[in-house]
Amino acid sequence: MPIPSINPYQIPRGPFPRRVNWTLEAPRTALLIHDMQRYFIDAYEVEQEPMATALPNMVRIRQACRRAGVPVVYTAQPGDQHPSRRGILADFWGVGLDAGRDEEIIPELDPRLGDIEVTKWRYSGFQRTDLRQLLGHHGRDQLIVVGVYAHMGCMISATEAFMSDVAPFFVVDAMGDFTREEHEMAAEYIGKRAGLVVTTDEIVAAVQATAAAGAVPTDAAPTESLTNGSPR
Repeated sequence: MPIPSINPYQIPRGPFPRRVNWTLEAPRTALLIHDMQRYFIDAYEVEQEPMATALPNMVRIRQACRRAGVPVVYTAQPGDQHPSRRGILADFWGVGLDAGRDEEIIPELDPRLGDIEVTKWRYSGFQRTDLRQLLGHHGRDQLIVVGVYAHMGCMISATEAFMSDVAPFFVVDAMGDFTREEHEMAAEYIGKRAGLVVTTDEIVAAVQATAAAGAVPTDAAPTESLTNGSPR
């Protein structure tokens, strides 16, 4: 069942609360591209806001991260979920994605060799996955968060990163949501309680400035996939 169309809205610009003064460092960070699957993005008019801004910004951030050797992690929900796996999520959102096209990452952000794919079962990318262990394996204690939806999976994944002592950088202009109000609420919450709300320009500049500090190119490593019992 498709998601109803999402009306265009302008991405909130803040200013947002800043309770920490963290400095993003390329050798310490990973990029999380959250649920940028056709099923979710089909609900947007991608040539209108927020995607007209958010999607190119995600592409910019990913490009900067790849050049700097920052691991790129994708979460993606599986299609045709068995009721035992879907659980009470179905009470809110129905059966979810169909297998096939719905599951695909949109072409603009298609994973490449060396990128990491994590099968996601709940709002948080850390629930029922090995994402925390994966970040530890790569020596990463910072996480750049982009994708959809700002007030659900992005906000909750960022909050759970915080609760795992991974510092989240919440890129407010590289996300989409249902409404401007919900998008703004997510940025306000993260800024007050769990992370640092930043812009794409800030992230790209920080990644480029710290890239020479010892990061290893991600295309030197094989593709990893954490399926955690996924039917795929």
